[in-house]
Amino acid sequence: EACKSVAILAQATLARIYKLLVSDQQPQHLKMLNARKKILKEKGAAPSPLEEEVAKALFDIEVSPSSDIKADLRDIVICNAQDFEVKNRTALIIHFPFRVWKNVQKIQGRLIRELEKKFSKKHVVFVAQRTILDKNFRRKGLKIRPRSRTLTSVHESILEDLVGPTEIFGKRTRISVDGTKLLKVMLDPKDKDKNDVEAKMSTFSAVYKKLTNKEAVFIFAEA
Repeated sequence: EACKSVAILAQATLARIYKLLVSDQQPQHLKMLNARKKILKEKGAAPSPLEEEVAKALFDIEVSPSSDIKADLRDIVICNAQDFEVKNRTALIIHFPFRVWKNVQKIQGRLIRELEKKFSKKHVVFVAQRTILDKNFRRKGLKIRPRSRTLTSVHESILEDLVGPTEIFGKRTRISVDGTKLLKVMLDPKDKDKNDVEAKMSTFSAVYKKLTNKEAVFIFAEA
């Protein structure tokens, strides 16, 4: 009986501690400490104030009782966040480590909506962190270069990341007389009215240009 009472008391104590950790009564420094766990920087680099803000927003969504994606968010971390000015709007580009990208894709649309509520007037876009291997890959001890690590493949993947969860219907490259290339990207027409996708077309173009130095325009394919 004594052992049973101790076990019940221990459970109640742990429940109170957990409630404090996720509640609004949690001290600010503890909240920031927990939010920091949502950032994974290389070689212990310090996160920027914007990255800390994004991490805190993710942590708040994760512990919110009304959130339907809290379980999916548990293992998700970011590795980079930056603001980028696009015409009259700011784009918030969030990079995720490649190892968590599949988890991000499951909730991409819902998570973007939640973050855009917290970062009002910003277009939020997600990109997985990928490493490009150049033609000198053998110097790094590799016998073959995976196709997924080539420049072309990484740029194609960035394109799919940016527009997600909308799917790409087709692509065409137009070459002008002076040799410059313009990629025309056709998106799924059924997503035209979802998540302000149409309003984000110019953001997709500007962010893709920033990340790849390539020109692209986005349109909806004909239904």
